[in-house]
Amino acid sequence: MLQAGLHFGHQTRRWNPKMKPYIYGPRNGIYIIHLDLTKRLFDKAAAYVENEVARGGSILFVGTKKQAQAIVREEAKRCGMYYVDHRWLGGMMTNFQTIKNSIDRLKQIESMQEDGSINRFPKKEILLMEKERIKLERNVGGIKDMRAIPSVLFVVDPRKESIAVSEAQKLDIPVVALTDTNCDPDGIDYVIPGNDDAIRSIRLISKCLADAVLRGQAARDGEDASEEAIAAVHGESQMSAEEAQKVGAAEVDGQGIEQGGDEEVKAAE
Repeated sequence: MLQAGLHFGHQTRRWNPKMKPYIYGPRNGIYIIHLDLTKRLFDKAAAYVENEVARGGSILFVGTKKQAQAIVREEAKRCGMYYVDHRWLGGMMTNFQTIKNSIDRLKQIESMQEDGSINRFPKKEILLMEKERIKLERNVGGIKDMRAIPSVLFVVDPRKESIAVSEAQKLDIPVVALTDTNCDPDGIDYVIPGNDDAIRSIRLISKCLADAVLRGQAARDGEDASEEAIAAVHGESQMSAEEAQKVGAAEVDGQGIEQGGDEEVKAAE
């Protein structure tokens, strides 16, 4: 977690006071997030996700900021779940039946392309349908196999994804969120305090949550749900207890606080 820069918050002048319980203290004008607390809260969130999936639930990964898009897409695909990585369309959950119309249209065009029936149309119309397909794929491609609203919503940066969080709250869908020091944690059921701007930080949390999904799927299917089995099949590592201890020690003696990289990103805001 320390190496991923998960502990770097935003500049002290750009914080939300409601995040105070999760902050270790200021360093060089930047708030440092209490990673020992992050580890405990992450474990709680991961356990919840694992149990929901084991019971047959589904997870929707949401990350539309540039740093998160590819990661959210890759990790959701890796664990066989759904994702939104481009733009959250209003009503994506609260008006899911309407969104399904777009999904059905996307599948219709894809089906015509696969069986060749699209070639019956004039070239101009084929080009228009291809443009339509590209747009639909970008907007709803990550949820085209989602038959109902998800059991859990995972978001990277609830401030950026405020509409998604609001829709989840209206539908009583639990929200798990990677939450930086400038975010409002109210309404987030499982807050994971951490840097939501750095690619390494986003990747670490997203990967570990995807692993929790895989463990839940293995438990549901009666397979080996151990960390070793997950790593052997998917090549992904878990947050270890040893790492958490190192994080706690580093916070006490100040190691890792003066690193460049991610801190420079925050300082440049």
